[in-house]
Amino acid sequence: MYFEEFLHYKDDFLSYIDIERNLTHNTQRSYKSDLNLFITFWETITEKNKEEISLRRALERYFVNLFYKKIDKSSVARKISCFKSFELFAKKLGKKISLKLKRPRIDKKLPTYLTVDEIFYLLDTVKDDELPSKRPLRDKAIFELLYATGIRCSELCGIKYSDIDIPQKTIRITGKGRKERFVLFGKKAQQKIEQYLTHERPNITDPHDLLFVSQRNIPLNPRTIQRIIQMFRNFLQGNKAITPHKIRHSFATHLLNQGADLRVVQELLGHETLSSTEKYTHITSTQLADMCDSIHPLNSMKKKK
Repeated sequence: MYFEEFLHYKDDFLSYIDIERNLTHNTQRSYKSDLNLFITFWETITEKNKEEISLRRALERYFVNLFYKKIDKSSVARKISCFKSFELFAKKLGKKISLKLKRPRIDKKLPTYLTVDEIFYLLDTVKDDELPSKRPLRDKAIFELLYATGIRCSELCGIKYSDIDIPQKTIRITGKGRKERFVLFGKKAQQKIEQYLTHERPNITDPHDLLFVSQRNIPLNPRTIQRIIQMFRNFLQGNKAITPHKIRHSFATHLLNQGADLRVVQELLGHETLSSTEKYTHITSTQLADMCDSIHPLNSMKKKK
């Protein structure tokens, strides 16, 4: 496949990952950006060499160029996923292209999280009127719900009033790939949501209205949620960084520390594979090792000597 043919199929491919693959909006946006950057690169090397360059040769040069630019491995892996998806799309159209792309091995980073004491301090000790916000009840409800359910920031933004059953303490969540799942929340989150609905979001008439909105009734986006959560960092010692994703990590880690089944946590987080959830077991295993190291009788005997 050459340049003009690739351009011809580009828009069809973007429709394919939206309609058939049901990829998330963020993934679609990233893939579109990846394609555009590659197309610009392909045009440049074609002009320099003054010859037609095949897709496979252009990709080889492109990834070598990314290597020398020291682009992050996770970004390279995503770009490779994009072109592997394009290869699959071309195959469906009867166009056999062999790109032979291999994702780089990404070093797994242990997720960082807040302690139970830190979470409880922010939710229970920090008073509503201490928050530098015009909608403190909404902001507390958002924090409480993120921690109670472990949902993603983008998922919280999409919650409609009809999705939440306050008496039953359940929410229907539309996650990645438009897959639906139900999550649970506790009494504390229930109280915070009820306070918010009574005092800051009363008189919802349309069940399709979003649960969380701005003062001007505009839907909240993930960036706004991030700013709301960052507001809480000023109340922790050392100005410890807080993000919605870190709260999600805290939710999963605390559940596993309390003995929750790994598959239950996988279901609540909306992970497709168990391997995505297993990263949290490294944290609990490390904590157990530290605990054994400090309380095991043999270690006590060594200290006495």
